[in-house]
Amino acid sequence: MTPTIPCAIAPQVAQARAVLQHHLGESLVALYLYGSAVDGGLHPYSDIDLLAITDSVPSAAVRQALMTALLSVSAPPGASAMLRALEVTVLAQEHIVPWRHPARREAQFGEWLREALQAGIVEAPMSDPDLAILLTQARSRSLTILGRDAAALLAPVPPADLSTALQQTVAQWRDAADWAGDERNIILALARIWYTATQGGIASKASAADWLLARIDAPYRAVLAQARAEYLGLAPEELANRQDAVAAFIAHARERIQALDATSA
Repeated sequence: MTPTIPCAIAPQVAQARAVLQHHLGESLVALYLYGSAVDGGLHPYSDIDLLAITDSVPSAAVRQALMTALLSVSAPPGASAMLRALEVTVLAQEHIVPWRHPARREAQFGEWLREALQAGIVEAPMSDPDLAILLTQARSRSLTILGRDAAALLAPVPPADLSTALQQTVAQWRDAADWAGDERNIILALARIWYTATQGGIASKASAADWLLARIDAPYRAVLAQARAEYLGLAPEELANRQDAVAAFIAHARERIQALDATSA
């Protein structure tokens, strides 16, 4: 069944599209909605994930204006009754077709950047290993808002590059400072990475958590179940007060995922 834009976010998606078209103009050749909105369903803390493809590299002035404008059509999780948090990634075709890893992103907007953007600080274009995961997800399941279907426009990511990207992502979470304040999202991200590294597909956060809960060793289930429940809006946020359990889960998940890569090498 072809996914459709959920009614609850359709106005915000339309606003975001208008902002992108205004600032990117005719260079915007494709726009995709992916993530929870089309795979697994929106939950209280779900972002709206958008992928924009351009046929030329946006100038620094365009990037600055676009990132600033997106602030008005996004809100931090739980801060607005009308707006969800947006995550918008802008890629230029020439840097992703043909595919090479790591690919370059032109710009990325997210609520974690709000303070910097309000201060006028915009990230420069950069190589981003995570794009291998993002593009695999978009090609697998996304809704085309503008342009050609993602599977037709975007080159497939080779399995070896996807595996490398998964390992690079896992490696960044080593100390408590790396996940402080973002415990839930990182626990669920590890569940998704573990699923992909084992099964080869892309699963939603809740589905990956369900899959892993049936397999992970007993000492680590409670913290994973708590992360899942918080994400679904079924439990209050408590993970920040369970740092020992969070650290143990992350260390265990990282070790097991890295072992999978070593086994397949």
